[in-house]
Amino acid sequence: MRLQGKTIGVFVAPGFEDLEFWVPVMRLREEGARTLIIGLSHDSVTGKHCLTATPDTVASEVQADTLDGLVVPGGWAPDKLRRNPDVLRLVRECHAAGKVVGFICHAGWVAASAGIVRGMRCTGSRGIKDDMENAGGVWDDAPAFRVGSVVWGRVVEDIPDFCRELVAALNEQATP
Repeated sequence: MRLQGKTIGVFVAPGFEDLEFWVPVMRLREEGARTLIIGLSHDSVTGKHCLTATPDTVASEVQADTLDGLVVPGGWAPDKLRRNPDVLRLVRECHAAGKVVGFICHAGWVAASAGIVRGMRCTGSRGIKDDMENAGGVWDDAPAFRVGSVVWGRVVEDIPDFCRELVAALNEQATP
């Protein structure tokens, strides 16, 4: 229970990649973290493979100082998340405060739209490589790694590596 007492926000939106959402949520809970599911509305949403998730709250109601970390799963959801100013605000504020922020697969789109990837080593689905490089990121086709407080994961097959990096980063981060 290495993450006891920590609250980690996890974004969800229609078309989320089911495993990239549910596996990190379960892994964080397994370590004792409270997961706060953050949506664009309070409505339940369906993932790419038909699993559902119900937000606890919406991005406009969440302040960075109430979180210890933030996770953005992939799928088609990042294309919707990156259009929401409150999502981008929360990502920017958590990043600026040095909180752990995790991006996997297409979630890099949210990081790019939040303006936090310039000069940063990054990864994700091969389909976003050009977008990440155009946003100033330095592409690395590696399964998972950390750059400061940012955790990057490539694709579904790399979820175990992503979760190991995510939990380690959150564990090393001091609780306020």
